[in-house]
Amino acid sequence: MTPFAIGGLQLELSGTQSNLPHMEARLDHLMSVFPWVQMVVFSELAAFGASTKHAQPLPGPAEGDFQAMAARHQIWLINGSVFELHDGKIYNTTSVLDPVGRVVTRYRKMFPFRPYEANVESGHEFCVFDVPDVGRFGLSICYDMWFPETSRTLAAMGAEVILHPTMTTTIDRDSELAISRATAVTNQCFFIDINGARDGGNGRSAIVAPAGEVLYLAGHSEELIPFEIDLDRVRRSREFGVRGLGQPLKSFRDCRVDFRVYKDDPSMRGYLNSLGPLALPARGSRAGIRPAAAPPADSAAPQPASPDFSADSAAPQPASPDSPAETAPSPPPDRPTDAGPASAPPTAYQPAAKETSA
Repeated sequence: MTPFAIGGLQLELSGTQSNLPHMEARLDHLMSVFPWVQMVVFSELAAFGASTKHAQPLPGPAEGDFQAMAARHQIWLINGSVFELHDGKIYNTTSVLDPVGRVVTRYRKMFPFRPYEANVESGHEFCVFDVPDVGRFGLSICYDMWFPETSRTLAAMGAEVILHPTMTTTIDRDSELAISRATAVTNQCFFIDINGARDGGNGRSAIVAPAGEVLYLAGHSEELIPFEIDLDRVRRSREFGVRGLGQPLKSFRDCRVDFRVYKDDPSMRGYLNSLGPLALPARGSRAGIRPAAAPPADSAAPQPASPDFSADSAAPQPASPDSPAETAPSPPPDRPTDAGPASAPPTAYQPAAKETSA
């Protein structure tokens, strides 16, 4: 066995103020109750939320706070991410800190959640790092997971565990959980998907094993998630196959297919180019939200008739038993409408910016 203990912190976070004091307090509590934890993972943008106004250079003061936390508890620490300001550009960047508080590496998110995560640049470098005597870990942030090429590259670089901070506040969390399982099994690795709560996400962090089985799925509120993995499960899966069956990494290695979609081949770009720009979607219909048409300027609005309350106003009299039954009134004709032909129902509500980057 090659056991390694990780603690995920799914914390209730503010989107408007610093969460550093809360993160530090919960880390202290986690380590006091579970001192055997060797690595802690926070969720994406946990320190300050999704606003780029908190962007700061790296090294910077927030990273320094995380370094002190790692050194105090003598743990590996994945700080989730912060917005990094570099040469006038903003990146969504994760720092990896070792048990003495040194910055081992940093990773810039490759796929910002566009068009919602506007004005954030893409990173270009994959990131793996080694924990001595344990194994190799890779980093991925939130929307990166939707592009299987990113995880496959980390696996090809030897990553046995993919650490995945996310900040998903939107209704696609079920989709992401499916991707988490698919990523783990197709790359025969552990996939550690840590989300935030409240402003920081809708929870449901997931720990997924190399055969794609979910070892733990969190609820929607704040949770401390300590667990132990055995990296020999990854090595056995990659040697012997997923449950003794498929060996996807070896099959990918031995594949002779030339994937032209990844080349600058015009014949493979026509359809993708036809999809239009990457932009915020517009409403597909205005049905039900059109303002009422104003009457013409020269037409007087009809006035309702005033009731007659004069003394000689004849009140309706009940019908005599001997009088013939009155004929029921005919139903009114269909009302004319200016709404035109029936239109398609409105498209689904489009969520506001994934306070993340998703």
